[in-house]
Amino acid sequence: MTDVIVTAVFHPVDGGRESLIAALKAGIPAVHDEQGCSLYAIHDAEDGTIVMLEKWDSREDLAAHAAGPAVEQLNALVGEYLASPVLVTTMTAIPAGSKSQGAV
Repeated sequence: MTDVIVTAVFHPVDGGRESLIAALKAGIPAVHDEQGCSLYAIHDAEDGTIVMLEKWDSREDLAAHAAGPAVEQLNALVGEYLASPVLVTTMTAIPAGSKSQGAV
């Protein structure tokens, strides 16, 4: 089984960064309870965006997440704090080097 890695980049509206972070934090526990969620963590990027790093056990688990109530709740929570649509990129790791350092 190959893990699926996802990045989701959130562009906050002017003055909405802290509210966006609070909204994401409120919705994250429901995602952590979903089947196949190995990582779902937000990060502060230097360019002012908030970046979600995700790791899913399978594409099926990711698809269930994308169609599920946790994403619906997150979308409702963050919608008013977004300056543009969330940029989501789905990837498959290409391991290189050591097992612990060569893949997320």
